Amino acid sequence: MIARLLIAAAGVVCFALPALADGEVQKLITSADQVRLDKYDETRKAALDEAKAGDAAEVNQLDALLAKPLVSFSDKDLTGNWQCRTIKAGGLSPLVIYGWFKCKVSDDGSGWMLEKITGSQRTKGRFFDDGEKRSIYLGSFSVNNDPAKPYGSGPQSDQVGYAFRNSANEWRIEFPAPYRESKLDILELRR
Repeated sequence: MIARLLIAAAGVVCFALPALADGEVQKLITSADQVRLDKYDETRKAALDEAKAGDAAEVNQLDALLAKPLVSFSDKDLTGNWQCRTIKAGGLSPLVIYGWFKCKVSDDGSGWMLEKITGSQRTKGRFFDDGEKRSIYLGSFSVNNDPAKPYGSGPQSDQVGYAFRNSANEWRIEFPAPYRESKLDILELRR
């Protein structure tokens, strides 16, 4: 009787937990990118502290973006065309917010893939579940129309970040300790 109750309780707990990464990301992520994710909170805090010294109007834009509540990814299909812009916090400059470019999300049957298709700095990569309100992005940085290298090609092109959704038409990816220029890059996406 007690054994059946314990099994039933374990089943309830399992169904109540959010879906977590299936292990695929752990097989693919480089050790350098795992370190970047492990230090995400520390890196993010330092970058955002530095960003406060930026242009007041841009600081207000960043604060407004980061103040938006997070919502689940599970009830939304992100495929389609998006406007996207990069925000660079900390590092060479306290804060830089670029203009809007074009991004596209597709699903090849094994999950969402993002591609930034305009602007001089590009990204192309894939998302992996990491709980109800966060995903992990593994991608590749490229410039202009240079072809993106496969993820795992090295620190100059490899990208890692956490993706967060704010609404049906707004989400972002936060890249801790990118290879170039800043301490934190944020790719903001909207429809």
